[in-house]
Amino acid sequence: MYPEIMVIPMREELTRLGIEELRSAADVDRFVQNESGTTMMVVNSICGCAAGRMRPAVRLALQNATKPGKIGTVFAGQDTEATARARSYFTGYPPSSPSIAILRDGQVIYMMHRHQIETRDAAAIAADLKAAFDQHCAATAAH
Repeated sequence: MYPEIMVIPMREELTRLGIEELRSAADVDRFVQNESGTTMMVVNSICGCAAGRMRPAVRLALQNATKPGKIGTVFAGQDTEATARARSYFTGYPPSSPSIAILRDGQVIYMMHRHQIETRDAAAIAADLKAAFDQHCAATAAH
């Protein structure tokens, strides 16, 4: 684990966007279970691909007209209990940091792993996220 002072700016890069920080397993359960519709869970990380690719991509993607109903974040390597609980909802997907999941009723309907982040630029990642929002989050509004 890194000293908290080092990760504060990395946390704030997402929380400034209105993303809810989930620091415990109870926070994650409350977040996932108390929502109908779509939720997005961002597994943040201290790595360079999170800093230069994932977090900027999330910022760009959130400019889309259609978005998940709620967005939360856990920080891998820092908030280990919260991260483990978030990953417990990602049934069938191996742990990945950073990663982004969209869930409906607690079930993953879209997953973006580190290997889909680390070799691409933020604009390409954001385009995939926007397409996922349009496909999965717009459908929620139609229900």
